[in-house]
Amino acid sequence: MPSATPTLLHLDASARRRSFSREVGDAVAEAWRSAHPGGRYLHRDLALTPVPQIDEAWTELCDYVLAHQITDIARYAEAVRTPEQAAAWAIVEPLLAELVAADTVLIATPMYNFGIPASLKAWIDQVTFPKMSLAGRRFVVAYARGGAYGPGTPRHPVDHQERYLRDFFTGHFAVPDAAMAFLGTELVNARVDPALAGRRDAHEVSRSAALTAARKIGGEW
Repeated sequence: MPSATPTLLHLDASARRRSFSREVGDAVAEAWRSAHPGGRYLHRDLALTPVPQIDEAWTELCDYVLAHQITDIARYAEAVRTPEQAAAWAIVEPLLAELVAADTVLIATPMYNFGIPASLKAWIDQVTFPKMSLAGRRFVVAYARGGAYGPGTPRHPVDHQERYLRDFFTGHFAVPDAAMAFLGTELVNARVDPALAGRRDAHEVSRSAALTAARKIGGEW
């Protein structure tokens, strides 16, 4: 279960130090911290300090958990039986401890090539085990993307950012839609791509709406 103290885990995944996903994520975090003055705030920058890719020893940990039907996250360490598995667990344990402690998980991520950054996928792989449940926690995704990928747009079918994360949170973590919030800035490439210059106003509208939504959700969750 989450910590008794309200806890926010804030993950950043953008390779840019000044990015729109970071801007929206920071707005959520600032509002959350104002609303929870006694809360615990955990921040991990997955781009600045990348999480290693999973290795064979990690897959052995998963196999043990599955074979022995271990669903209690506190028992995962029982799977460690070799030095290689101990090394894999040493990577997993602090990441998993942060995740389990959190009431709310805030993921600030750009869209790269229709999907999420490799840095975020590496974190997801490290902290995910078979038949694992994080029900009772809430997930906020603060995103940014170069074009327009929302419902009704021509590129909506290739949005593998929000769709992937929604499916993942539900399918692997047992988190219902009501415990998820997605908010972000569209059309950020209108700032640099001459072909999108005519969409700059739409980008600014999207950015403003995302920041407003970020402050609201951060204050309420």
